[in-house]
Amino acid sequence: MVEVLWAPWRMDYILGPKPDACVFCLPEDTHDDRERLVLARGRHTFVIMNKFPYNSGHLMVTPFRHASCLTELTPEETLELTRGLTYCTKAMQEAMRPQGINIGLNLGEAAGAGIAAHLHFQMVPRWNGDSSFMAVFGETRVVPQLLLSTYDRLLPFFKGYHATVTS
Repeated sequence: MVEVLWAPWRMDYILGPKPDACVFCLPEDTHDDRERLVLARGRHTFVIMNKFPYNSGHLMVTPFRHASCLTELTPEETLELTRGLTYCTKAMQEAMRPQGINIGLNLGEAAGAGIAAHLHFQMVPRWNGDSSFMAVFGETRVVPQLLLSTYDRLLPFFKGYHATVTS
């Protein structure tokens, strides 16, 4: 028997135009931040939701500057990235109440980076049992919440991001 999983957001990715520019190189103008799923901007870094998440609340913390390796970052960028990860951990714990969080960085295509040219840390909230039979046997992950619903749930927790990560 063939199982069918309803995932309408994937069609935008499958049929949609693929960007020529780096998706992590943001314009200074913030008017499209909700559409781009940008939750917060610091001086050197920003927080963005993953458009094709592994789980509801999947975040990424990345520098504004286009850099592909940690060794290319300035000390200020590195510090703000670390503070951003800490801030996001607290916000994610308060907003999503996960039982765990995976935090990772894939440097280079061979390491699994989907966008190797612009480094970004992945933060995925986890709950006991979230790798259900669908993920284990069906090789399919079910994301139980719409992206903009998750965005609206998380956004209030990022109001103090700039002040916290840059001070």
